[in-house]
Amino acid sequence: MEGALKLKEISYIHAEGYAAGELKHGSIALIDENMPVIVIAPSDRFFDKTVSNMQEVAARGGRIILITDERGAAMSKLDTMHRIVLPNVEEIIAPMIFSLPLQLLAYHAAVFMGTDIDQPRNLAKSVTVE
Repeated sequence: MEGALKLKEISYIHAEGYAAGELKHGSIALIDENMPVIVIAPSDRFFDKTVSNMQEVAARGGRIILITDERGAAMSKLDTMHRIVLPNVEEIIAPMIFSLPLQLLAYHAAVFMGTDIDQPRNLAKSVTVE
């Protein structure tokens, strides 16, 4: 969800983050050969379920960008458009590590599109004065 937020904030690309279990509740209807899907799949206790979701996306022609760790890369045999392999880390810090490629994707997309990454439009700060 952090990656989707950053894509919206600085590159103005509509993106939504979903938990893997929510894929079949409407969002799967949007998937076709023009839909890139970024899958974050550390090799944790949910890995097999996430791979199952990737298979659903692939069956509908979705273009998968997989962000996983070394163990996950070795376990996943599914063909992907691109694969980003991170080092194996403890589950407690994985969310911090796995958010980095997403933030970089948003940054580079914004730079490519020519948006002002330092002053995004219509962005309200979380602290407001009453």
